Amino acid sequence: MEAWVVATGLIFVYLVATIVLGAVANRRMSVDLEDFLLYGRKAGFIVLYLTVVATYHSAFAFLGSGGFFYTHGIGFWAAGAWTVLVGGITYVLGSRIWALGKTFGYITPADLLADFYESDAVRIVTALVSVLFTILYIQVQAVGLGYILSVASGDRISFELGTLILLVVAAGYLIAGGLRAVYWTDVIQGVWMYVAVWAGALVLAFELFGGPFELWRQVAAQRPDLLTLPGPEGFFTPGMWFGMIVVLSFGIIFQPHLLIRYYTAVSGRTIKLLGATTPIYLMTLYIPAALVGLGGALVMPDIAIPDRIFPEMLFAYAPAWLTGAILAGATAAAMSTLDSMLHANMTVLTRDVYQRYIRTGASQNHYILIGRLIVVALLAVGYFLSVSTFDFLVQLVALSGSGALQLMPAVLGVCFPGRRLTTKAGVIAGIGAGLATLCFTLIDVSISTPFGTFATAPHPLGMHGGVWGLLVNFIVTWVVSRFTLPPSDVTVSRIHGAVERFVYEGDPA
Repeated sequence: MEAWVVATGLIFVYLVATIVLGAVANRRMSVDLEDFLLYGRKAGFIVLYLTVVATYHSAFAFLGSGGFFYTHGIGFWAAGAWTVLVGGITYVLGSRIWALGKTFGYITPADLLADFYESDAVRIVTALVSVLFTILYIQVQAVGLGYILSVASGDRISFELGTLILLVVAAGYLIAGGLRAVYWTDVIQGVWMYVAVWAGALVLAFELFGGPFELWRQVAAQRPDLLTLPGPEGFFTPGMWFGMIVVLSFGIIFQPHLLIRYYTAVSGRTIKLLGATTPIYLMTLYIPAALVGLGGALVMPDIAIPDRIFPEMLFAYAPAWLTGAILAGATAAAMSTLDSMLHANMTVLTRDVYQRYIRTGASQNHYILIGRLIVVALLAVGYFLSVSTFDFLVQLVALSGSGALQLMPAVLGVCFPGRRLTTKAGVIAGIGAGLATLCFTLIDVSISTPFGTFATAPHPLGMHGGVWGLLVNFIVTWVVSRFTLPPSDVTVSRIHGAVERFVYEGDPA
């Protein structure tokens, strides 16, 4: 049997398994919007842990990080400090978000912000930022899925068709079983992905170099530029390191799919345990990614698309059955994040837009049906973006995180009581200023004025554009909040009081 048949066949076996899980989840799901969107707030540690790490590490980790090591060298490890920050953010901030969701029944990030700031405008702005920048992340996963199936089939299945097949499967089990189906499939995907990345990297290291240590010695001898800081193309300046750390930690945390994850935990203790252990999985997955990227730079120095280095090396040098199993793991990596993106956007659009402003007071069945139709629409948008535009996966993830990062001042104002309150006008002005700054610091822009031509450059002073946007956001939020009306005393007492009770007394009843 030809290698491509084995590899592609194993991927389709995996896809069938996810469809079966979605069907089983559908039978277990009650006709209840909270069950469909939030798993009934009953996620225990094992399920929550595996869905969070599987969601965080996606096509970005399996393909994009290998491509970055291939191109830029070990400079990517410096930005890997974000994995530790994720744990700390989850432990401190995530547990507070859980407590507020448990106390007041929040379902989306906009629920939390709109309630505290007493503003429909805040709700709409939050929903728009959540959806628009999460769609970029959907594109990352869709592109990764297309790569994987195209390579596994030896280009017999086109990138466009492979992307469509895998998008339809992910949307299918989400439509069938809601967040329960996402969580159940993520448990399998989180385990499979981790084992597959390590197995593939070690097999290639021993097959091509005699082991990881010999691989490292050969890289040092032949491509020492890959073992220096900053990277060979000067991308990883200190400012870019810092920016990537902030964007890939806080920026991803503030995306709706992870904020919603916090609401679903069965207890605050579960969230704290999640924060204490998440970095272990996230950090160690970059070790095999480095082996693949650095080794690939020696073995395949002229590959056209660096993000494809892992599947290309597997197909060229690993046994067919192993290649299929590992590429199925890569498929799991992308789909475990894709299904979460689709679910988060569905939740935001159903709850914050349709239920709030288009049709209020409808039945639970009606809102679940609308949510399913929204998934179909999102699938179409994600497919169009993935086959129309290409970019490095890590850069797309950073842009997606940079946009979501602009919600940070607003969320901190809710979760950390203080004497000086953030206001709705401050939050809206800050988000607008932050996003405008982000746009001007990520692209080359020339503006002609009567006083001359004003030109911008990407990442001024070597600092990532997402951080510049956040700095401007904080400043504008603080200034505007000093001169505008804060939330009412009743609301502040109610919400900040709930935060303080959780901090000092533990989980709400």
